[in-house]
Amino acid sequence: MIPVQAAPLWAYGIGATFAVAAGRQLQWWERSVRGEGVRTRSRAADPYLALTLLYAALLPAPTGAYLLWQNPAWSTMHVARDHDGVWAGFALFYGASVVVGALLGFLAARLFVLVGAGYWGYLQAVAGYFLLFFTLIHGWDGTGYERLLSADPRAFAGWSADGDAGESVVNQCLAFATSGTFLAVLIFGTAVIGTMLLAEIGWLVEGWRLPGAAADLKVPRVLAVAIAGAGVYGLPFAGAVAASVLVRLLGWWAGIGAFALLAGAVLLPARSPVRALYGLVGVPDRHWRVEPEAEPKAGPKAADARAGGGTADGAGGRVGG
Repeated sequence: MIPVQAAPLWAYGIGATFAVAAGRQLQWWERSVRGEGVRTRSRAADPYLALTLLYAALLPAPTGAYLLWQNPAWSTMHVARDHDGVWAGFALFYGASVVVGALLGFLAARLFVLVGAGYWGYLQAVAGYFLLFFTLIHGWDGTGYERLLSADPRAFAGWSADGDAGESVVNQCLAFATSGTFLAVLIFGTAVIGTMLLAEIGWLVEGWRLPGAAADLKVPRVLAVAIAGAGVYGLPFAGAVAASVLVRLLGWWAGIGAFALLAGAVLLPARSPVRALYGLVGVPDRHWRVEPEAEPKAGPKAADARAGGGTADGAGGRVGG
């Protein structure tokens, strides 16, 4: 449901986000597989990996192929003007790139989660979404957002027409918002993005219910979901805008170099604000071999109190008639 150039980047970000969201479950799965023996359940039978691939194959891939057929100009970011300019293999490439991208993103993030480097698994999602947003905002020639907001070649050519720049942008956006392509993107996006968010939030909540999660989750769940969303989507979007501005001001090499230094200063230090926020969400940041803390066992007094219907000190219930 997005242009061909950005589809595999988005898929990589989706796969990485799914793996980080299910990080605690993936660690429990690894323990159970090793406990039973690798011949009993292979890693390919991981239900979270299977659901990620199923999602990619059933929602983003077919909706993108449909839009490629409906509007090849928009789906190729106006590299092709019509069906005659689209090689038939692009449809195959689109579907395969989405599934493979989701697979690679999931496997890369899962690897970091399992070895106790969950933050670096999260950075896989940040990288995928940053590249997605940069492609859509800047593109390869600085006209990414113009290509994205143009429903047909004539509309794309209208961006360079003479006239008031602000009025031109408003008119182009209004024209795209009333096009059939936007309507298709809106309908497909509701299903694709809605299902994606439900899966990510559901897997986070599922992981928070496992033993040991209470100690890792430092904020209320609603706030944790908001922080996770801002970190996965808001931060890469802001980074893509900043990178586009720097490239426009300084040129490609100097702009990308300046942005790399800025991104490194924000993401990599041990006490960076992004690391601090990541630590609040309750995603595990330890090796899968580290067993969760066991629940404290009840002592003899507590057991006797439960048997008699009261508490350890005799309060809370009556014994006998």
